[in-house]
Amino acid sequence: MTYIAKPKFQHPGLPKNDLGFTHRDYEGKVSTLCAGCGHDSITASIIEACFELSIEPHRVAKISGIGCSSKTPDYFLGNSHGFNSVHGRMPSVLTGANLANRELIYLGVSGDGDSASIGFGQFAHSIRRGVNMTYIVENNGVYGLTKGQFSATADRGSKSKKGLINNDSPIDLVAIALQLGASFVARSFSGDKTQLVPLIAAAIQHKGAAFIDVISPCVAFNNHAGSTKSFDYVREHNDAVNRLDVITGREPITVDYAPGTVQLVEQHDGTRIALRKIDADYDPHDRVGAMSFLQKHAARGQIVTGLLYVDPESDDLHSHLDTVETPLNTLDASALCPGSAALDKINASLR
Repeated sequence: MTYIAKPKFQHPGLPKNDLGFTHRDYEGKVSTLCAGCGHDSITASIIEACFELSIEPHRVAKISGIGCSSKTPDYFLGNSHGFNSVHGRMPSVLTGANLANRELIYLGVSGDGDSASIGFGQFAHSIRRGVNMTYIVENNGVYGLTKGQFSATADRGSKSKKGLINNDSPIDLVAIALQLGASFVARSFSGDKTQLVPLIAAAIQHKGAAFIDVISPCVAFNNHAGSTKSFDYVREHNDAVNRLDVITGREPITVDYAPGTVQLVEQHDGTRIALRKIDADYDPHDRVGAMSFLQKHAARGQIVTGLLYVDPESDDLHSHLDTVETPLNTLDASALCPGSAALDKINASLR
């Protein structure tokens, strides 16, 4: 089915963004995932975020690994760059592409099996290096392609569809991302588009390693009683610490907030995040506090969602390495091969 493209016909009355694009311009091919899969809801949220930000699709590079989650980039931004890599190796491919051309917007899509098992090391190093990317994990706690075995993010004590109990401790990718130095860390739920869309939009605008863990129930193998990643369980145990809106410099957005404190976080490009606190004691600028908050609520069986940490003055891998601003594929021979004199100067500096 993935070879079937959606019809090109568009209703003339569809809303358009600043570029004159409609939502259809950000869509991809027909999804082959199970009806009701949480991953399709994440796809819809990515489409909405890119539409609202008026991003030119050809400026996006979407990269994935292997798994149900890694199939989803085929279902959005059909006119963007795309690379479906091998199992667990998406972060390395994305890092290489980013170093070669910093002018693209990098969107990495992975899953709990892809990032928390075979690709755990790849995930860790891309985060600690501060690669400028939006890294989304579509987390369902099972291996959906191989019939529902527990993944590394499955909670201890959760029950499989076959009735087996998971006795292994889970890997919390949000906690790991915080510890490794990610400068934007969030968790959301695929069934909460109101929360997820602005989180994705803010992550795309952020400079540095932006990580979003999205609980995305597998309707085929992990949406039953006893699962801690089912639609019903997440809705009942969701503890949102904040709500946010992204305010771009192009067009003012009127935000109607419920009673509570509002904090404006300005990012490197002038974009502002309007953050409304639901938990009055929560500070999204305190990395250690965020880690402690997660552990405390996890012990109560609660799933903390929202923007958990952000560093508005972050930098990225290019800043660390002091790389050339020009994309490598546009450099001429004289820049790429400056000659033996330049090499001798570099060697002399290392002695």
